Amino acid sequence: MSIEQLKDQIPDFAKDVRLNLASMVSDETLSAQSKYGLLLASAIATRNSVVTAVMESAAAKVLSPAAIAAAKSAASVMAMNNVYYRFVHLVSNLEYRRMPARLRMNVVSNPEVDKADFELWSLAVSAINGCGACMDAHEKALREAGVRSAAIQTAVRFAAIVQSVAVAIEAAGRSVVQAAE
Repeated sequence: MSIEQLKDQIPDFAKDVRLNLASMVSDETLSAQSKYGLLLASAIATRNSVVTAVMESAAAKVLSPAAIAAAKSAASVMAMNNVYYRFVHLVSNLEYRRMPARLRMNVVSNPEVDKADFELWSLAVSAINGCGACMDAHEKALREAGVRSAAIQTAVRFAAIVQSVAVAIEAAGRSVVQAAE
């Protein structure tokens, strides 16, 4: 299924979601690698198999195998980090902030793609997962890398749209999933 076909599967109660998805696909604010890695990492973070399959298919037409692996890595490592650092950030006991995380995350320093792209993807996943500490860290790294605020905002907006597509598809029920198979 293509992104266009996915858009057609979004029910009328989510017309705004459908319109946002259409505008996102035509948006050229980000490079193709930034955009399609972002769409894939965000889709994985939604945990919706239909949305993930569609975005992975679209990404495969644009991204190298290394970039696809990096987008998957961003989603995977942020799934771990977002849980841990959200806990550390939200719990009242400050002792946890002084403890070493002891989580392996070598891919963050060596993602095998442009570091700014990996940071954008990590920021988007962190936004979906609701980790303020990780969002702050990735947004800061992006600014330090010279990424414009408009590009950072676009990445988070795209993550929000991908999440809303997943929710709309889930809310539509089995008929959409069956049509995708």
